[in-house]
Amino acid sequence: MIDTIVVVVFSIFIMLVGISFSKTGRNLKSFFAGGESVPWFIGGLSLFMSFFSAGTFVVWGAIAYQHGWVAVTIQWTMCIGALITGLYLAPRWKATGNLTAAEFIKARLGSNVQKSYIFIFTIVSVFIKGSVLYSVAKLVSGSLDYPLMQVTVVLGILMISYTAIGGLWAVMVTDILQFVVLTAAVLIILPMVFNEVGGVQGFIDKAPDDFFNLVHGEYTWGFIFAFAIYHIFYIGGNWTFVQRYTSVDSPKSASKVAYLFAGLYILSPVLWMLPPMAYRVINPALSGLDAENAYIMVCKQVLPAGLLGLMLTGMYFSTSASANTALNVVSAVFTNDIYKGSVNPDADDKKLMFVARASSWFFGLLMIVIALGVPYIGGIVEFTLSVGALTGGPLLLPPIWSLFSKRLSGKATIYITLISLSVNVVFKMIIPFIDGYKLSRANEMLVGVLLPFFMLLIYEIVRRKTKVSQDYENYLVYKADKKQAAVAIDDEELQMIKKQNVFGLKMISFSLLFMSVLLLLLAFITSKGNGLVVIIAIVIMFGAIIPWRASRRKAA
Repeated sequence: MIDTIVVVVFSIFIMLVGISFSKTGRNLKSFFAGGESVPWFIGGLSLFMSFFSAGTFVVWGAIAYQHGWVAVTIQWTMCIGALITGLYLAPRWKATGNLTAAEFIKARLGSNVQKSYIFIFTIVSVFIKGSVLYSVAKLVSGSLDYPLMQVTVVLGILMISYTAIGGLWAVMVTDILQFVVLTAAVLIILPMVFNEVGGVQGFIDKAPDDFFNLVHGEYTWGFIFAFAIYHIFYIGGNWTFVQRYTSVDSPKSASKVAYLFAGLYILSPVLWMLPPMAYRVINPALSGLDAENAYIMVCKQVLPAGLLGLMLTGMYFSTSASANTALNVVSAVFTNDIYKGSVNPDADDKKLMFVARASSWFFGLLMIVIALGVPYIGGIVEFTLSVGALTGGPLLLPPIWSLFSKRLSGKATIYITLISLSVNVVFKMIIPFIDGYKLSRANEMLVGVLLPFFMLLIYEIVRRKTKVSQDYENYLVYKADKKQAAVAIDDEELQMIKKQNVFGLKMISFSLLFMSVLLLLLAFITSKGNGLVVIIAIVIMFGAIIPWRASRRKAA
């Protein structure tokens, strides 16, 4: 009962924070891009939270339980991807001056390419985030003994509500709070897990001999190499993350967003994966799909009432951060690039804001429907890795390539994307069905990321005598027209953007303070770990000073 109360109280508070931003979305730029003046450190933390979810604990937690340290190695590839993105890709996206990746694709490669990509991207995003919602609903229902279907619907509606109401600032502020809750929960569980297995040395002594190898089983160096390349494309080109680079004030700030993400991904996988690794020592009997429950099982074993609710809250919030970011981007693409771009180009801000919020609810409800159907699809580990291998390279690499290439045309982009997707589907679905042959995990990922790369490279070589494509010349005309038509932001709009940013920073400060008070109350309720909870609550309380002082400086 205590755990249920903790989840409900934190969830209601997060929703109220999102609702508080309902008055700040005046137009598409403020609703979907934060007025293009979001502080880079908030964008970086939001990117970090948007990247993972309860699926992280289910997917990578299962791998950590079964194979050990390789789960950390796999996630370190995300750090490599973010560093490359910070150096080369994030500043390029910001320099385009476009609100969304879809808007750039239309300008650079043509409307036909954009429409094709929007269709595929929307389907893939909704399916992936639906499966992610299923992961956290399964964790919550299994831990608190509530029916899975009802939990999925309630958590999904809560997840949608503050995105549809508050826009990007609501998503990013709640991302910060979710980061704090999740970090607190993981820091609390670690010492309790090690105490259960006889300390760090006891864990090392009792673990399997090859448990701390950098690679293990089907997760070979070939897989790690391919996954690192995939994450350059994914972090640098996923439309969800591109929005984080375009919502800050400059290309330099866009790079900082990616660098902060990279720094956080050096340490965080170690902290996340140690609990399921330690659970292998406590209970080595899990196998197959049961391994996906390793994380929640170790939480239930070592955490007392109250703290289990905090851990579940952290897992749910991390999921909602990931899903809400995708929801915000899908809604942005629909409103900005389909409704405004094709259906009603003359729509005023009031009409566009209505469409933005309505589309958030539509796509969010569709995610809930897909989440309810995930049990019939199969294991979440297989689903997550297969979708990445199938769609990552074909969908993400060509637009990234077009940031640098003057030769790539829209027609070539369509052919390369469709051929790559088709080959991946043949190797992943058709051949295994016909004769049972199946690519290894490493080769599956290598085909997915290297095939579109080499096709693009061959295209550049074949077209080397053509300095620029017609699509690129059209893009130069578009940029010139856009620059000429640009209207300077008036003083009133500047003041409103400033007011929005100050309000966001104050809300972060207030929310951190409120969260520290809730943790202090929790410290008096829980049966163990009280001292650690108090220390973390005090640290969060002092941390609330940082955004408050930042808001005072911006207001001056």
